[in-house]
Amino acid sequence: MRTTCPVRVLVHARRGAVLLASAGAVCLPLCPGQAGAADGVTAGASPFWVEPLSPAARQVRVWQERGREGDAEALRRIADRPAAVWLPGDDPRAAAERVTRSAAAAGRVPLLVAYNIPHRDCGQYSSGGAPDAAAYRRWVARAAEGIGGRRAWVVLEPDALAHLAAGCSSPPEALAERPVLLAEAVRAFKALPRTSVYLDAGNAGWVSDLERLADLLRRSGLEHADGFALNVSNFHTTPVTRAYGDRLSALLGGAHYIIDTSRNGNGPLPRQEGKEDAGDEAWCNPPGRALGAPPTTVTGAPLVDALVWVKRPGESDGACRGAPPAGHWWAEYALGLATTEPTLPETPPEATVPPPAPAAPPAAPASSPAPPAPPAPPEPAAQPSPPAQPSPPVQQAPAAQQAGPAPAPAAGPGAPVPPAAPSAAPPPPTTPQTPAPPPVPAAAPPLLARPLPAAPGR
Repeated sequence: MRTTCPVRVLVHARRGAVLLASAGAVCLPLCPGQAGAADGVTAGASPFWVEPLSPAARQVRVWQERGREGDAEALRRIADRPAAVWLPGDDPRAAAERVTRSAAAAGRVPLLVAYNIPHRDCGQYSSGGAPDAAAYRRWVARAAEGIGGRRAWVVLEPDALAHLAAGCSSPPEALAERPVLLAEAVRAFKALPRTSVYLDAGNAGWVSDLERLADLLRRSGLEHADGFALNVSNFHTTPVTRAYGDRLSALLGGAHYIIDTSRNGNGPLPRQEGKEDAGDEAWCNPPGRALGAPPTTVTGAPLVDALVWVKRPGESDGACRGAPPAGHWWAEYALGLATTEPTLPETPPEATVPPPAPAAPPAAPASSPAPPAPPAPPEPAAQPSPPAQPSPPVQQAPAAQQAGPAPAPAAGPGAPVPPAAPSAAPPPPTTPQTPAPPPVPAAAPPLLARPLPAAPGR
């Protein structure tokens, strides 16, 4: 979508970036309040890189060769949209370099996922990670070398902090070690001139103690990051996630955040009366889910830097419901996501976001803390998502870059699990032969490249 906006220059000293928007130019986050279709977002406004040889793109070719034209066309709803690349757990340098170079050549920003923290996913489907702290530091350094001076957005360690906040610190030393390693990783990536970093903060159905989660984010270097990430590899709706994110942001001095909308078109799997199945692993390859809003930086929400697809739709959450291991491509599930119409439940059983904390005592207008966000709209309950292969108050938006093919984690309460290996945002405005698939949104007009602030799937 093209939007005319007045000439405006935004300078972020800390990021060392100057953003210029001129009349008649394509306006991304510089024009606030842009609202459109579902969830108040206008489809098409995305500066992110689309991986040309993604599993979805390859599947489209296979089905075309086999005469499954209808299925191939439906799957383009995934193949033609930008999704994150989960960096491999052995040596991420080559993948990071390949992705960022490809994205730079296309004039786009790649979304990368760093998912290799020691004791990852609390021993669940996406367990693994670096063997120890020293190995993790080396891994992060290699990933940073691969990115170099090219643009990129990095989602840092899905589920790592949410697991701690939810009481899973196994082994015990992880409770003290993990925030330190994450803070170091934030600094390493932010030392790069054009990289944006978002610390993962779980999802709206997982951690209810926001004070504890906020403390962990601070200790993990949020202050030096561009913000935090929510709903990675999970299914909570955008409105519910925004309500949760705004409350968390208020505890972090107004930190910005991004939302994974890859599979939240129908929200999480509803609980069924008298059945425990949905509640136990509702996050693991649930049936009947649908694609969410396409990636965009036009969010209509001042604190939301972007809607992104961190989880790669069609990659397994884990070996549940007849699925392959976490992070592995599952073509039929992908087709289901692409051909299911988003129809959110009208009345969810109960809100997943805990009630707001008591208001703080009155304070001087100039320095009074931001009021708690209104309670989130009800939505079907679901287990917390693990990054299947599965962040401090930051007010600026980061720059985006390229990414290489990497397995994505699962979306369960535990962290995401990567296939064979390993589950950022512009500056604030002046702050699925098968039944016919749903219509595919028209391709967005070319975007005018603009500088962004400097700065695996389960």
